[in-house]
Amino acid sequence: MVMETVQIRLTEKQIRNIEGLVKKGIYPNRSEAVRDAVRRLVDESEE
Repeated sequence: MVMETVQIRLTEKQIRNIEGLVKKGIYPNRSEAVRDAVRRLVDESEE
């Protein structure tokens, strides 16, 4: 699958929360956390 780069701006709190999920081992990195959030949003909008 080819992926494109998308630039987003997040608050410091949002970044800290994402970093916390990475540190807990829930996601391997910030990018995967954001991709999962987008997947969930898109899935919900399709229901």
